Amino acid sequence: MASQSKASVNQGENIRIFQDSDFDTASDKELLERDADAFLHQALSTPVFKSVTKVEGAYLYDGEGNKLLDLHGNGVHTVGYNNPYVLKALEDQLASGLTFAPRRFTNRPAVELAEKLVEIAPNELSRVLLCPGGSEAIEMAIMLARQHTRRWKTLSFKGTFHGAGFQAVSVGADPHFTEGLGPLMPGALHLELPDYYRNPWGYTDQVKTDNAYIEQFEKVVEAHDDIAAFITEPIFYNSTVPTAYYWQSIKEICEDNGILLIFDEIYTAFGRTGKMFASEHFVSPDILVVGKGFGGGIVPFAGIIAREDLNTVAHKSIGHYTHEKSPLCSAVAKSVIDYVLDYNLVEDAGELGGLFRAGLLKLQKRFKLIGEVKGLGLNLAVDLVKDRKTKTRARKKAHKLMVFCLKRGVSFKLIQGNILNLKPALVITEKEINHILEVLEEGFEYLEQREN
Repeated sequence: MASQSKASVNQGENIRIFQDSDFDTASDKELLERDADAFLHQALSTPVFKSVTKVEGAYLYDGEGNKLLDLHGNGVHTVGYNNPYVLKALEDQLASGLTFAPRRFTNRPAVELAEKLVEIAPNELSRVLLCPGGSEAIEMAIMLARQHTRRWKTLSFKGTFHGAGFQAVSVGADPHFTEGLGPLMPGALHLELPDYYRNPWGYTDQVKTDNAYIEQFEKVVEAHDDIAAFITEPIFYNSTVPTAYYWQSIKEICEDNGILLIFDEIYTAFGRTGKMFASEHFVSPDILVVGKGFGGGIVPFAGIIAREDLNTVAHKSIGHYTHEKSPLCSAVAKSVIDYVLDYNLVEDAGELGGLFRAGLLKLQKRFKLIGEVKGLGLNLAVDLVKDRKTKTRARKKAHKLMVFCLKRGVSFKLIQGNILNLKPALVITEKEINHILEVLEEGFEYLEQREN
């Protein structure tokens, strides 16, 4: 089965659908042209759709003053944009005069953040390293695994994304990011990403599907006795939720073979799935990676949390970053965690996510374009298909639906060209979720009428 890229490229047919719509970007025209002239072009962000003039709570505001309910946010909007609680922590830290700490010095905000991470982390995770971004955190996790095990290979899934650094894209193996680079990081082994909906055997039974993927995993492990780590998301980027049985089996195989399990929770940490960490639905990893929402949508920050017995690299420097103990970023990140806890966002994500999912399932019963609804908490996705039997991806209609919703104030990203990626800020309300469902319903009705 061919691996599908996570990317939904902003060019070709996709962008033509957008440009051919009656979506008015006239007032943005000058800035969009300046953007095109100033930046190196990239397929996933060129051309841009519109400008952003303000972000607040669950919303973006565009250059025309339109309010857009943001269901993507690059994953940084966990506690909402410009959260007053987080801004206060930033302002207080700026006012304190402690905005930077060189290496070989420590500072109270960084230590308090590390202690808070250990306090809330899954069982046995008790050592922290911090860094500027998620890609660097992935690098640290892999280097720790290699140094600790004295092995050099990694195992991961094809088509996934774990960061933009060279080692990270090698591990992710999404062809969009790797083609044309020449030789990548040696020792990066890959498996097909588990997929209950489109598995290559045509199984509909979850246990049979699990066992088939577990058997593939075992075969690769048996063929390589020098794998340092298996790195993956506990809930995949397309919101596919593996079973607890699957993860328990994989964890057991890793333990039996001396392989460290690294969970990339850069997107799912801090309550998004109805648990503080998505791994809490399944098993505890040996190393857990956090990022994105960790910086409150204000500063870039990330880190890893590892088991105590992995504190074995004192003779090396695997996280040698200028801002590795930034007091400013640490104050912001701790305020994010405090806000999630103080305002019960974990519980809210579970409850509101259940309502959101129930509404999407009602739409699935009505519209044959919806092949599958999946996810946990406020980490949901809708897979659009041309036909439910063949499960052929309905990419063109997905892009038309995206434009329809964007014009009506609901913004989301597409994954693999046909999957609606629905991941709002955790401060979203029931009223706002109902509005999203209403706009989606109108969009599906629109597409259905156009078809008939």
